[in-house]
Formats: sequence, C-alpha cells, structure tokens
Amino acid sequence: MKRSRTPRNKALALTLLASALLAFGQASAKEVTDADIVNDAKTTGDVVSFGMGTQGQRYSPLNKVNTKTVKDLVPVWSFSFGGEKQRGQESQPLIYDGKMYVTASYSRIFALDVATGKKLWKYEHRLPDGIMPCCDVINRGAALYGDLVIFGTLDAQLVALNKDTGKVVWKEKVDDYAAGYSMTAAPLIVKGMVVTGVSGGEFGVVGRLEARDAKTGKLLWSRPTVEGHMGYRYENGTKVENGISGTLNATWSGDMWKTGGASTWNGATYDPDTNLIFVGTGNPAPWNSHLRPGDNLFSSSTLAIDPDSGKIVWHYQNTPHDGWDFDGVNEFVSFDYKGKDGKVVKAGGKADRNGFFYVNDRTNGKLLNAFPFVHDLNWAKGIDLKTGRPIYNDENRPGDPAAGSDGSKGKVVFSAPSFLGGKNQQQIAYSQQTGLFYVPANEWGMDIWNEPVSYKKGAAYLGAGFTIKALHDDYIGAMRAVDPVTGKIVWENKNYAPLWGGALATGGGLVFYGTPEGYLKALDAKSGKELWKFQAGTGIVAPPVTWEQNGEQFVAVVTGWGGAVPLWGGDVAKRVNFLEQGGSVWVFKLHKS
Repeated sequence: MKRSRTPRNKALALTLLASALLAFGQASAKEVTDADIVNDAKTTGDVVSFGMGTQGQRYSPLNKVNTKTVKDLVPVWSFSFGGEKQRGQESQPLIYDGKMYVTASYSRIFALDVATGKKLWKYEHRLPDGIMPCCDVINRGAALYGDLVIFGTLDAQLVALNKDTGKVVWKEKVDDYAAGYSMTAAPLIVKGMVVTGVSGGEFGVVGRLEARDAKTGKLLWSRPTVEGHMGYRYENGTKVENGISGTLNATWSGDMWKTGGASTWNGATYDPDTNLIFVGTGNPAPWNSHLRPGDNLFSSSTLAIDPDSGKIVWHYQNTPHDGWDFDGVNEFVSFDYKGKDGKVVKAGGKADRNGFFYVNDRTNGKLLNAFPFVHDLNWAKGIDLKTGRPIYNDENRPGDPAAGSDGSKGKVVFSAPSFLGGKNQQQIAYSQQTGLFYVPANEWGMDIWNEPVSYKKGAAYLGAGFTIKALHDDYIGAMRAVDPVTGKIVWENKNYAPLWGGALATGGGLVFYGTPEGYLKALDAKSGKELWKFQAGTGIVAPPVTWEQNGEQFVAVVTGWGGAVPLWGGDVAKRVNFLEQGGSVWVFKLHKS
C-alpha cells in the first residue's frame, strides 16, 4: 500500500529541493578569478579587464577577422542606452559568461545578453545636484571580480553590483563631490583588490590611488600623488601611517602642495611580471606655474606602486613644473623592448599629453627612449635622454601675471600641442605581431595666458585662460603607427575631426578605432591602409574590443559623441559642432555566405 505524504513531509521535501537547487545554482554560477584577470590578454573567449589585459596592450591574437576577411564584417546587433541622457560615451565593454557589461553617461551600467543584445538589467546611480565633472558626464568602464561588477560614479562613489542580478552589494564614498572630486576611470583589479583613482584636478583636489577589498569595499591602502601628503594603510579598521609621498616642500613651495592636483583620473595598469601598478598623474594645481616654483612632484608623472605595500617604488616625471596642463595620466603599457643593442628590457610605453612618446624600464623607471609622436610641438625642444628632463623652450611658458603692468594677465604665448594634448584619454594599442604602438594623435595648438587665482573649495582652480586652435585645414586627428625603438612614425591615417576614441590591435593584422564623424574603421596594421569602415550614426570616443564565441570572432564598440572637445575645444569645438550625440553599443561579426 502506497503511503501518502503528510503536509509536514511535503514541506520538508520542498525545502530540501529548494536547497539543492540553490546549491546547484551557486556551484554553477561562474565567478571571475584573479587568474582570469591576469590571463585576460591570453584568453580570447572573454574580456574581463579594461585594456583587454592588465598590462593595457589592447591586443588580441584573434585572426579570423583579418586583412582579407574584414570586408565581410557586418553588424549583429545594437543596443541603445536610451532616454535623453546621451552626451559622451567613452566606455569599454566587458564580456564574460554570455553577458556584456557596459557603462554609460550619467553613471549608468547595463548587463546585456552578448548573443542578442537583450537587456538583462540596468543600474542607474542617483546623482546629486552640484556634481562638477571637468570633462563631460562620461564613464570609461567597469571591473569584474567574483560575482561582482564594480564601477565609479560622478559623485565620487564606488558601487559594486551582483553581476547576475544588478543588485547593490556594497557602496563606498570615495570623497566629497562638493570639493570637486569625481570618478570617471574604469577600476583595476589586482590580487583581489579594486584599485581606483580620483578625478578633479581643475578644482584643487589632491590626487591619490586607493586599494579596497574587492568583495567588501573596505579600504586597504591609500597613496597620495602630491608630495608632502601622508599615505595610509588600514588594518582591521585602524588607520595606520604608511609614509609621506616624497619629501615635504622638496619640490613645492609654501602651502601649495595642500591643493596640488595631480589627479589620477584615467586609471591604472598592472604588470604581474614586476608586481607593479602603474598610474599616470594629472596637472599640478593651479595651472599658473608662477605660483608654485619647483618640479611639483608627483604631478604630470608616471608612478610605479607596490600593490602589497601601497608605496611608491619609482617615479618618472614627464613634465616637471607643468605650465600647460599636460596631464601625465596617459596609460603606461607594459611590453618587451628590444633596444638597438639587441638586449630585451621589460619596458613600458606612454604617449604623453605633452606630445612626446616615452619608453621607460618598468622595473626602475629609467628612461630608454623619448621622441615626439606629433609634428607640431614647441613647448620643448626635446627630451634629454641622459637626465630624462625636457629641454624647455623658455619663451613658450605662459607669462607671469605679476610681471605685467596691472597684474591681471601674463604674456600670451602660442603653444603646441594644446592642453587637450597630443593624446588625451583615448587609449593606445601595442601589437605583439608588428612591435608597433598605434596612437590616436591630435595636432592642435592654443593661445594660453596666466591669471591671478586663489583656492576656494569646489571652485575652478586654473589661473589661466586659453583658446584652442586647429593647425591644419584638412585634419586634426591622425592614427599613427609608432616604432618605440627607432622613434619613427611608420605611417599615419589622417582624420578631419580630433580623434578621441581608443585603438585595438589584432593578430589578424588589423587596427580598429572610431572617429567623431561616426566611423568604426579597420586599417592594415603594417601599412595603415583603410580596409573597412562602418557608419554608426554618432561619433565614437570609446575603445573597441574583440572576443570569440562559438567559433566566431566578434568586435564591439560604444558610440556617442561628446567628451572634453565640445566643452573645452574653443575654435575646434565650433569646427565640429555639426556632429550629433548618441548612446549605443554595436556588435559585429563576419557575414556567413
């Protein structure tokens, strides 16, 4: 005789079944590990870090889309970020376990089905009134770790969401947005830590790099990037001094270091070979260099930081005593440098805002090579390879207002490049196939002058005026292939508008990048010949990525015109005011005949 179940037995059975299903779901849910992140450049089935690898090379060995097949590249799907919240879209997508994670303007993030573009969830951060982003309401991307997706917000917060549900797991305030702090860079994951910087150099903030426990958001260490400020470690919730950055007043006079700028607004890279984090620092504050004699460390520099201790291991200052707003935040990309003597050195390459390309030994910061990657450059005559310092053109430093008749305005000088830089936020790529760097460069100049200024919390802290000007009628931007050994520009592909989106190099012999005119382009990596382009309907100011799925290679890019150029570009902004805004992500693959 069959025994019927009692209500109690049924309830117990259901509970056990639910527990089993939950346990199965937890076991089957894929989590991003430290190994996934360190090996991101080698694994082609996903993109789990900004830079397509922590070293920042933006190179993929995938070659199904190549110089012969790229003509057959077609759109698969497009997803609109929607609403009236458009403006600049500078985000790099991440792809993992069948999902795409992509941030958008105004501190939004979306999870999409990578096969169809279907929206899985959206998180929209509630921004307060009074945020003060310098250069548009952009966001450059997120980080993945464990079951979390983490990104920074325009009101200087760090938010971690469950990557499968979009629910907030933790949220931490990084600093006071009312004092000018914000966050725009994609976080970096190093050894289970989420490493982030801060934006706000135009408001007299103090730059720094921080590391938090990626799973909890708890602060582990903080390293200021202005000399004289104390670094800290956080042990069991206790704040412990971890040494001053540099030496107090060694390169800053008086109290100027207290509001010294040097923000870390473009993020960092990490090299597991040397176990070093590399971060670039922004301009010293204020722009008026006559108010702050000295080199003003560690502004406009590259810093190497030990992730285990939070201490500076070495530094190289690209623009000592910066007077032109030449932020040194440009990414430091690790690569193996074979010099003219045949020796291979662990090195890093950096296309700096000041117009020079630098190659440094990444173990100690020693300068190996430096050369211009722009044609028009007049603030310096070159870089002394023995001292590592610029050979200044003294007549090209904006004049001291105090030396004028009424003290209101210093001598106006014309400087090239402009403060928007030979390269700005747009990312370079390095091809392991060709040994070349691919640099989205810009040729422009500026009239610039200094003015008196004093610090006021939350107010612009410049002490300078400027007008940006185009130098050529036919182009401003140029995608350039640069040889880090010879210092030669191997080829260039000119563009009418400024280039503001990053590059991608592939094993298929291609370089992908976008233009403000709305084209995603593919060039032959060896010759620079244009092989393919697609009109996305709005300007592209973001870096493309590529991955493979089910035996097919895909390419994706975020589109949406904006960023610093329309806001700060002066005459150049007027020249490109016909460009339309937008906000989408496009995905492409080869057409099957």
